[in-house]
Amino acid sequence: MPTLLILFGLRFYFYLNDHEPIHIHVEKGDGEAKFEIVNDVKLIYNHGLKPKDLKLAESIIEENKENFMSEWKRLFENGNDN
Repeated sequence: MPTLLILFGLRFYFYLNDHEPIHIHVEKGDGEAKFEIVNDVKLIYNHGLKPKDLKLAESIIEENKENFMSEWKRLFENGNDN
């Protein structure tokens, strides 16, 4: 699972076998959420993250959306087996 960013205790990552649409996973402690990032940042599911952490994660994703999308394309669209 490539970690893209750790900030304020939130870890942002992809699974190596992830699928489209482009999305990012976020975890903190025992909680995990998934956000789609193609057009707007959209919460797909939340399992245990607190509302304040979800809001912070969404804000961080908005700030880093282009970098996350570029990394997705590098890992999954260029035929790399990372």
